[in-house]
Parts: sequence; structure tokens; C-alpha cells
Amino acid sequence: MRTVARTVGRTPLRVAPASAASRALSVRLFSSHKQHKRIPTTKAGINPGVLGALAAGALAGWYFYSGEPTPSRDSWRKVNFHNVYKDIAALLEDEDYDDGSYGPVFVRLAWHASGTYDRKTGTGGSDGATIRFKPESGHGANAGLDVARARLEPLKKKYPHISYGDLYTLAGVVAVQELGGPTVRWRPGRSDEKVSANCTPDGRLPDAAQGANHVRDIFYRMGFNDQEIAALIGAHALGRCHSNRSGYEGPWNASPTSFTNFFYTELLEDKWVPKKWDGPAQYVDKDTKSFMMLPADIAFKTDPQFRKYVEKYAADQDAFFADFAPAFAKLLELGVKFPEDAPVYEFKTLE
Repeated sequence: MRTVARTVGRTPLRVAPASAASRALSVRLFSSHKQHKRIPTTKAGINPGVLGALAAGALAGWYFYSGEPTPSRDSWRKVNFHNVYKDIAALLEDEDYDDGSYGPVFVRLAWHASGTYDRKTGTGGSDGATIRFKPESGHGANAGLDVARARLEPLKKKYPHISYGDLYTLAGVVAVQELGGPTVRWRPGRSDEKVSANCTPDGRLPDAAQGANHVRDIFYRMGFNDQEIAALIGAHALGRCHSNRSGYEGPWNASPTSFTNFFYTELLEDKWVPKKWDGPAQYVDKDTKSFMMLPADIAFKTDPQFRKYVEKYAADQDAFFADFAPAFAKLLELGVKFPEDAPVYEFKTLE
């Protein structure tokens, strides 16, 4: 397995293990309201011209609805998900896009498609894949996710029986694993809404400008506890924020291309000071001002209940991985009524 390090104004940099598809992009779990089996290792044969055309169309505002039949809840039975995993992995690397990979934005797509769930009303979540419809696709928290959907669209054409809900959540699993993270259990069986009538209201995803009370309100609504919340926030080890999407800017650490426990180590070890700029309030490390934390991130350092988990995961990456995997799997399944015979997959990473 290769190792990857990135130079972001600090020497020496931490070096973290990464898979063959491992340069990361932006993952943002918080948002700004401003806007059992071996996998084949060959690359997927996807026509780049088709991919480019689809991406251009998505950015122009149309979202892939070509009159093809919407998959039913049982359509997953016709899909070879090992092949889908392989093909998603082949889409991660792209030297011409941002930091060279779509991996973290796939994690963000899976997260935002799922994190709208409300257990009291039973609405939201990845079932239905309403994130592809307006107005939900245009919510400020979802800025930039049209790029991820466009990148995955050729696979929807290649595997017409896969639902968008299954495709988007599986892409998040692939990205976590191929960027060096833990194995995440995943199962198919989501169906797709045909119209936008059931889009979730704006405001269900966390607001990066808020503190611990807001974070708990958002995650408790979905059914998570403090330990699960603290584990999920560790995905901020990946990628960076972009001012033209969230309003915030910068990476969380010096190795934003690998799934590690570095979010926790940086949060505890660095001194964080307010950033002096014209953008929204955020923090930078005092020594180099090369890395950033969001106000909601800082809450995990200052809140005693959250901090005890931050300290645990900073000291032990294996413990973080062990807690992140089931929490992320739970997130992706919120609100989904799976068929009783839907298999549970534990995909092996590509070599």
C-alpha cells in the first residue's frame, strides 16, 4: 500500500497510508447556510466523453432524468454490487479535479443524502434519493454536490437497475475504504422517488457556525448518541472546505488525502485562533495558519462529553475506526425499509 503526504506549510508532515485511489477532495459534515468477497482489480471502462458531457449538463442545471424506468425496491437483485464497487473506485482519481480525487466529495454526498432523517416523522434519509431534486439539491449545505452526482451518473447508465440511493451511499463506502479507512458494512434495497414532492426542508443538516447544543439537536433527531457523533466527525480528516461552496476555506490537517485520526490529533495538539479574513468565523492553527477548524469542530474540544471521545480517538486510530464504521453504516441506513433478504456486503479494498 502506498503512502501519501501533502505539503501544506508545515514540515515535517505526517505520512498516512492510502490506497491506490487516494487523493482527497472536500468533505464537510457541517454546512454553511450561505449557500465477502474479493473484488476484481481491473479499471472500469467508462467513456470519458460521456462523463464530461454528463458533468457539463449537471453543472448547467439538468439532472439526468432521461425517461428511463425508476428502479423498484427489488431491482437491486439484478445488480452485481462487487462490480459497482470496482467501478466507483475507478472514478476516484482525477488529476484534473481539485486535489486529484473525488473520494471525499463522495463521502459528503452519501452523508448529506442520509443525514436529513428525522426519526419522529420518519422522513428524510437516503431512501428516495431526494437530494437529486430541487429544492433539496439547491440547499446551501449541498453546494458542490452536483459535481459528485455528475461523476457517478455514468454508472447509473451502466447499471440501470441500481437506485440512486444505493449508488450514492455505496460511493461513500467505497471512498472511505479506498482512502485507507475501515471496512463499512453496506446493504442494498433503497428505492428512488420519481418527483421532488418529498424533498426534505432546508436546515436538517448541521450548521458549521453553531456549537455543541446545535450539534446534539441535529444528531439526536436522527437517533445518534454522543459517542457516535464524535466518531462521525472524524471524517473531517479528509479534504478541505471551499469558500465558493460552504464559505469556509482550507484543510483540517496536513494529510487530507487519507482517512486517519488526524482530525482529533490536530484538534487537541494545535492552538486554534480566530482567522482574520472577510469570510465567516472559523479558526486556524496559530503556528502556521495553514489548517482550519470550524466553530462546530471546536465544540468537540470544549464540550466535556465530546472531548473524552476526541481524546480516545486521538490516542488510538484503531478505536476510531472501530467506532466510525458502525456509525457511518447506521447513518447510511436511516429510514430505509430494507427487504428481509437484502444481503450485507463487506467489500474488500482494491489492491
